[in-house]
Amino acid sequence: MSNGQVLLLGAIAGFTIFLGLPLGRVSSLTVRARAFLNAIAAGILIFLLVEVIVNGIKPVEVALKQVTMQSGGTWTSFFGKAALFVALFSFGALTLVYYDRWLSRRSKRFGPGAASAHQLQGSAIARLSDGKRLALFIALGIGLHNFSEGLAIGQSASSGAISLAVLLVVGFGLHNATEGFGIVAPMAGEAERPSWAYLALLGLIGGGPTFLGTLIGQSFVNETLNMAFLALAGGSMLYVIVQLLHVADRLGHKEALMWGLVLGIVLGFGTDFVLVAAGA
Repeated sequence: MSNGQVLLLGAIAGFTIFLGLPLGRVSSLTVRARAFLNAIAAGILIFLLVEVIVNGIKPVEVALKQVTMQSGGTWTSFFGKAALFVALFSFGALTLVYYDRWLSRRSKRFGPGAASAHQLQGSAIARLSDGKRLALFIALGIGLHNFSEGLAIGQSASSGAISLAVLLVVGFGLHNATEGFGIVAPMAGEAERPSWAYLALLGLIGGGPTFLGTLIGQSFVNETLNMAFLALAGGSMLYVIVQLLHVADRLGHKEALMWGLVLGIVLGFGTDFVLVAAGA
């Protein structure tokens, strides 16, 4: 398989994230429907968070086993990898917390009377609605996660496991289709619909790293790099899950909240079963 064909596989796997993005332009939704959609998005991200932590912590567990059971590693290697994972996971979560708080304080400092001036002077992110900003944060977290998926595709193809690479594309493609919906769910039902350009930007942020990961994975695979991206993704996902649950709870309809959470988690497992069947 040529390099171009491998990159095409990575692009296809990342492109499917665009399939769920048009839902973000739906504006005529009831409060119950909005709560349900936000809960589904949270459920999908809960599944991804578990998957990210399980896969990201593996190198740390391997390093510990090498020291305690195989006598082949060092405590320095174990503590170094453990510290790196914890530090980047914390950075991924806390950076978004403090950045969001900074935006809120900045808006209050200008006050209602200076709203128009603030909109002209503030950053593009500061001018976004709460739903659009949360969607952006979700896309960032998913993009970090999808970079590691691209690494897996590129590594499989470069090692000659073409059938596995194709199956990974199918599995990750299904995975990303549900992630696209998870990105735009906070915007569904907002008074001002997101533009097609903004949806395309979210798709590139969330799905583009799959292509980049495939490109890098063909010639360069580093366990620590992969762990670092998974840790960052896990931290950012933890933050947006809390925000999504807060929004869903504020909208009420606890039955819709729980049904949505269950459905989102089931969708995550369903697409993951494709990868398990592929031997990934």
